[in-house]
Amino acid sequence: MNSNYLRKVLEDVRNGLSGVDEALEKLKDFGTKEFEYATIDTHRELRTGYPEVIFGQGKTPEQISGIIRFMLKGESNVLATRTTKDVFERVREFCPEAVYNPVARTITVMKKELQKPSTYIAVVTAGTSDLPVAEEAAVTAEIFGNPVERVVDVGVSGIHRLYDKLPVIRQARVCIVVAGMEGALPSVVGGLVDKPVIAVPTSIGYGASFGGLSALLGMLTSCASGTSVVNIDNGFGAGFLASMINKL
Repeated sequence: MNSNYLRKVLEDVRNGLSGVDEALEKLKDFGTKEFEYATIDTHRELRTGYPEVIFGQGKTPEQISGIIRFMLKGESNVLATRTTKDVFERVREFCPEAVYNPVARTITVMKKELQKPSTYIAVVTAGTSDLPVAEEAAVTAEIFGNPVERVVDVGVSGIHRLYDKLPVIRQARVCIVVAGMEGALPSVVGGLVDKPVIAVPTSIGYGASFGGLSALLGMLTSCASGTSVVNIDNGFGAGFLASMINKL
């Protein structure tokens, strides 16, 4: 942040030229920390209600650990997605309370307990192979203060498995449904519940699945009303959106 700008805003408050609320509005669009390899948005939580999240894929261990080390100076919970155990070992050297989820490939640091809503998010997985994406969604929702119920391996190849879990799914405020192959499960769930369904296509499947494209197109053309779709393997995006819906 430009220190001169901050000083001017504080002086205006001190001199009665602007109120605290007005000053906060002015500060919402400012606030970054620049590194050679990244520019961290330090005021994202002030503007949007959610802190910046680190996307680890393509970043070096040194870059990820450097960003996390800086973010730990703040008060927000820290989430890094698409990371590795090697990165986690580096982070644990200066942050023993960091937690690594090997399925979701996430690093989390709980700096504060968030007030949890009474409602929960259901994360429903078609197959065990879809768990990495589903777990990324679940961890994202949890780090943002949401209760999560996991329903695993209830895909359409054995649709009777889904029926036993319907009470848990139907009582959720919002459902995240993760599926690869032909991506049919979100349409089935969407026709059985009265809650929003966030469909997540995964890249799991044989050749004709085209790395998740078949599932994506199937979900986009779903006839189940109230179903939205995020990008292939985007568990984080689904967890983020579900958190926003659950906290409305």
